[in-house]
Amino acid sequence: MAMTTVDNTGTRVVIHDLVLLLARIGLGILMIGHAALMYNFAGSLAGVGELFAPMGIPIPGVLGPANVLFEFVGGIAMIVGVAVPIVGVIMALNMVGAWVLVHTSPLYSMDNNGPELVIAIALLSLVLAVTGSGRFGLDHVLGTRRRARVAQ
Repeated sequence: MAMTTVDNTGTRVVIHDLVLLLARIGLGILMIGHAALMYNFAGSLAGVGELFAPMGIPIPGVLGPANVLFEFVGGIAMIVGVAVPIVGVIMALNMVGAWVLVHTSPLYSMDNNGPELVIAIALLSLVLAVTGSGRFGLDHVLGTRRRARVAQ
């Protein structure tokens, strides 16, 4: 059952757009926080690459800094709702990589290296990639403007 109402202009106001906004903000905060944690722990972007090396991550000097930059910029993109389908897919793939290469313990293991969080982030990223930003994201605003220009 979709929870919708109609405002005074006849436009449907959909509750799920608010939920998408909250999901985007939550995911964005998680990703920005994780990027900041890695950067602060390593001390620099190059330091993140040095952290990635002993984990067996290929080309750590490139993928470490790229990962931090993507998590930071991708987190911001999620919060503002821009390029959500693309960022969502890339975020999900990033989390699959984290699962395969880093979070290799069994589910719910007590060593704090289980894959539960990266699986949840990957699935949320895919849901947002498929549903888009909703009405409260820049993707919707930019798409509405583009459609209005084309209609003229």
